[in-house]
Amino acid sequence: MSEQLICVGSYTSTTGGKGAGITTFRVDPESGALSQAGTLELASPSWLTWHPTLPVLYAANEKAEGEVTVLAMDPAGVLSVLGTASTGGADPCHLAVTPDGGHLLCANYTGGNLAVFSLGAKGEIVERTDLVTHEGSGPDTDRQEAAHVHMVVPNADGSIVSAVDLGTDEIRSYRLESGKLSPLAVSALPPGTGPRQLVRRPGTPYAYVVGELAGTVVTMHEEPAGTFTVRGSSPATTAAHAGVRNLVAHLEFSADGEEMYVSSRGPDCVTTFHFDGPLPHPVADHPSDGWPRHFSVLNGRCYSVSQNNDALLVFELGSGETTRYPTGTPVCVVPVPAR
Repeated sequence: MSEQLICVGSYTSTTGGKGAGITTFRVDPESGALSQAGTLELASPSWLTWHPTLPVLYAANEKAEGEVTVLAMDPAGVLSVLGTASTGGADPCHLAVTPDGGHLLCANYTGGNLAVFSLGAKGEIVERTDLVTHEGSGPDTDRQEAAHVHMVVPNADGSIVSAVDLGTDEIRSYRLESGKLSPLAVSALPPGTGPRQLVRRPGTPYAYVVGELAGTVVTMHEEPAGTFTVRGSSPATTAAHAGVRNLVAHLEFSADGEEMYVSSRGPDCVTTFHFDGPLPHPVADHPSDGWPRHFSVLNGRCYSVSQNNDALLVFELGSGETTRYPTGTPVCVVPVPAR
């Protein structure tokens, strides 16, 4: 595709939201400004992820009877539904595709389980090949009363899958062979962390965990593969937001891996981190109002959802004004890969 596009998933009336489904925007390459390109109605697509090599998008339909929708994008950027499948659990909140494009992984938050789907040559779902349910709880009786799988992450060759469990303060890793999961390791986090995401830093043995309930970013050393040991913990924002309850949301690295960005709900900001060895430290908070559940960084600009204020925000990470684009209950924003 010659033009840059981004897709925004929203909560719809299915789950009390105001969104339509998935909205596609064109991105001006010079200014970063957005213009709406199209909308596809879909029930609460709260997480979007692309196939690694095909123009195929997967959407997690976050509802009581969880589904994943498979979508194709044509050269003009128009989305169409290829099919749907049950995720085997309630409220799916994260999807990932193995690097070889052979399997789709799904985290079911309320279901407390993770599903594996085999994919065909065109990116379509062939069948669900496995479903593994976690057991356990944590010290936060409101949020950790049971297992809540929040993210499922394949390693670089797709042979190991690590599931982040907010409810049990654990990372559970599995071997993935022929679509089946077998237990490999269980890595504990400090009680009450409420791990939401796990993101590996490129070119290092370190991974970083978003501690949603503790308001922290936890540094983990991965050795051997799939086993994680805590090396330290950092506040998710600068001292300017000390004392504000923070439900940390999303983490991304810059393209070169030298900077890290984290969004925080409560302080309502996206924070830039620099590194002192493996440990990150927050250096600047960028205001991002309305419960910034998710964001994407593209060409030095941040595209951040304002979930509670029904807008997509665009701002430069260094400085600059924020531009708002009305968007009903946005919760996920992802660039369309260049093919």
